[in-house]
Amino acid sequence: MSETMSIEDYLAQGGILTAPGNVPPRYRGELLRLMASFVDSELAASAGFASSINFAPGIRERIAASRITLEKADHAERVLAVMADFGTDTDRYQSSHDWAARVPRDSDLGAARREGDMRLSVFHYPITGWTDAVVMNVLQGLATGVQMTELALVSYAPLAEVFRAIAPREARHAELGLEGLARVVVTDEGRRQARESLGYWRPRIAAGFGAANSARYGMQARWGIRHTPNEDLLARWDRLTRDHLAPLGL
Repeated sequence: MSETMSIEDYLAQGGILTAPGNVPPRYRGELLRLMASFVDSELAASAGFASSINFAPGIRERIAASRITLEKADHAERVLAVMADFGTDTDRYQSSHDWAARVPRDSDLGAARREGDMRLSVFHYPITGWTDAVVMNVLQGLATGVQMTELALVSYAPLAEVFRAIAPREARHAELGLEGLARVVVTDEGRRQARESLGYWRPRIAAGFGAANSARYGMQARWGIRHTPNEDLLARWDRLTRDHLAPLGL
């Protein structure tokens, strides 16, 4: 970085930062917010899939649910280690919430966050059975894949490296979900249940992409924390969802 260029200008031109000591205070705040959202969502997702293991109809499905449960907790730990470089007390952080807690099924939280809990709102809703778990995993897995393409470009290099390492495993979670969904829809009853779950989860997962024309996005984009507007990410997810569900008759 040029000695005459501000960090803000450096970041706006595609620069990257490599250590906490180089990070301006407002950038630090936004970066920690992004990491907290990811960690809280992964911990809540892991807790949700843990409760779904016993819904599994067979050993193959039980292994898939167990793998997702394990790897999402591992992903949370990897990003939490980056947060520790910024002074986060990781032991206290991990025990700060009941990650398995859920709201009543008929709640409608929109995109709202709960105070001190940065998980995406979709991870406050309960999973009610195996088909419901599979559908949720497919839709959220595809959404996570879209988000990972964004997160892997973050201008804080140590975090970008973690996200790039995580991305293939998150993609595999979505693939496991699609494999499970293909087995579910071979029966009329399975297809009926899948359609019902799609109607429930689709708007709740869409809400996780955030508002269109977000003022926060503009600030994050100037710092290289974000690169693609919320509405574009949502549109990409919607196309992917339709492309994957159509061959299954959904």
